[in-house]
Amino acid sequence: MNPPVAKKIPHTLETHNHKRIDNYYWLRDKENTEVIDYIKAENEYCEHSQKHNESLREELFQEMKGRIKEDDASAPYLSNGYWYYTRFETGKELSIFCRKKESLESEEEILIDENKNAEGHDYYDVVSMAVSIDNKLLLYAEDLTGRRKYEIRLKNLETGEIRKLPLENTSSDLVWNDDNKTIYYIQKDEQTLRAYQVNAFDITTNESTLLFEEKDEKYICGLTRSTDDKHLILGSYSTLTTEFHIKSLSDHLPLEVYLEREYEHEYYLDVVHGFAYIKSNKDGKNFGLYKAPVNNSEKENWQSILRPNDRVYLEDYELFDRHVVVQEKTDGLSRLAIFDNTSFERREIPVDEETYSLYFGINEESHLPYLRIGYTSMTRPSTVYTIDLASLEWTQIKQQPVLGDFRSENYYSERLWIEARDGVKVPCSLVYRKDKFEKDGNNPILVYGYGSYGNGIDPYFSSLRLSLLDRGFVFAIAHIRGGDELGYPWYQEGKLLKKKNTFTDFIDVSVGLANKGYCDADKILAMGGSAGGLLMGAIANMRPDLWAGIVSQVPFVDVVTTMLDETIPLTVGEYEEWGNPNEKEYYDYILSYSPYDQLEAKDYPPTLMISGLHDSQVQYWEPTKYVAKIRDLKTDDNPILLRTNMEAGHGGSAGRFETMKEVAYNYAFLIDLAKK
Repeated sequence: MNPPVAKKIPHTLETHNHKRIDNYYWLRDKENTEVIDYIKAENEYCEHSQKHNESLREELFQEMKGRIKEDDASAPYLSNGYWYYTRFETGKELSIFCRKKESLESEEEILIDENKNAEGHDYYDVVSMAVSIDNKLLLYAEDLTGRRKYEIRLKNLETGEIRKLPLENTSSDLVWNDDNKTIYYIQKDEQTLRAYQVNAFDITTNESTLLFEEKDEKYICGLTRSTDDKHLILGSYSTLTTEFHIKSLSDHLPLEVYLEREYEHEYYLDVVHGFAYIKSNKDGKNFGLYKAPVNNSEKENWQSILRPNDRVYLEDYELFDRHVVVQEKTDGLSRLAIFDNTSFERREIPVDEETYSLYFGINEESHLPYLRIGYTSMTRPSTVYTIDLASLEWTQIKQQPVLGDFRSENYYSERLWIEARDGVKVPCSLVYRKDKFEKDGNNPILVYGYGSYGNGIDPYFSSLRLSLLDRGFVFAIAHIRGGDELGYPWYQEGKLLKKKNTFTDFIDVSVGLANKGYCDADKILAMGGSAGGLLMGAIANMRPDLWAGIVSQVPFVDVVTTMLDETIPLTVGEYEEWGNPNEKEYYDYILSYSPYDQLEAKDYPPTLMISGLHDSQVQYWEPTKYVAKIRDLKTDDNPILLRTNMEAGHGGSAGRFETMKEVAYNYAFLIDLAKK
């Protein structure tokens, strides 16, 4: 079976007196049946070319499925008198959301059964929910396409009645007023999907009132309740600047700005017992933590709890009645510290592993004497702990069960520092199975990376990944510039006019791992998704000879054209991440690395591209156009494959088993290449 060939219809794009010819621009029209037919033909070709991996895919899927406890449940958490948790039933794809009143011994109440709600839908996902203050009503946001255009439903928890509210194309943020009849939600722009209008909706009259509209297209809005449950907090966020509004939830007074936006001032707000706690970069790029009366926002009145530190990055904080807990990152690893919220006395919570990841769990009740966290490493399954705020004693609440013959001690993780071409040392976390590994340069390796938006990829456990490790693979995460693993400056060194550091770091880490004997230099495979898909496209252009294969998931590869199109979701808000190509300096720089624009006639590595037809983050046409163009230009016989999920968006399938099948498909592609 020959690969499909997309027809060429030259389309001229001109910016700054520079012309680009895009032969595949026509693939942007999803309403054109010819476009859909072409995508389906690509899917058929992908299935045909991977037919020989069918038994391996099934073997991998059964392994992955066999490691999970199918009737598992999450660790329950306490909120307003009820214990909430999520559980699965054997053989079912989706979650069941439940609660029990006061005690875990009480009778279970099912709030939402996604499996029932999903009947008749190709895609279904409940992305958020909110229970009224009197515990009698449930709001939930559901996604029926994967495009993140949410619809809101209201369930009466006493009668079981469900009604669809006249609220569509909203964000997933939902907050109840204390009157149990008013809800706050955010409307999205119909075209760009920017969350920009904050509204109050009366469920008794079906009337909606606009409270706030964010007019600057670089900003999106978000809503939450304060820790003390007394305030509605509205955030306006751009890449470089934030602003917050606040109002009481016990009345209908208007929102009031807490501190007006100042360019490049990022601050984040929460409230407990009449005091605002503010994470801010006003005194340093790595952020400090401050305290002030909630009704006095002048920065000169902020008390300093934690001053910014060039070597320590303040990631997050949680508020309790008597304590503030901060999550910091030093040399790429997170740690926790507890402060008395009056004396600001500091106590650190020790962690003893070489490479790990920790994060705040669900802490809904500020009066509780313990903190809940999640903890994982590349050899330790995800574990929920409580930490006593007085004694600092850890208590395990739940660990992710891994069925079968898994033994954590059979695997080993390491943390390396590899020197990049400009002398900067880049951290890398890796894991392998001890009895399948010798440091002799013979193992295949999968290197994963992201490196954008200041989103670091911390080392984490994956039971699915064991199928690679058990076959002799090394798995590595390259903590490249553009993430925040080494603090905010690490992010700044991989964005805008320094974006290429992200790509060269990934290449240099991969070469360094081979030079140190951790892998076979001829069996280096790479994977990344979304902005990590941009990374995959860039490294394929820069060092096509280095990679035995690439899996590029929902990849952002048509950077110049997308960043010039303000009608596409996210574009304007992305200027502070990538630069505005309407300015020539940024146009030239982005053009110099944009994967689609830099494709040329040369050999390229085998590549599997994963796309979602309803993707709102990276439009389906980017990987579609890329595959058509690279296949037309390349000078080798290596496969270039496009696999489009016709029922999903950026996150892929919603179901847990369908997700495993997608992972098995990707892994089978890579394992097959490693054998050659």
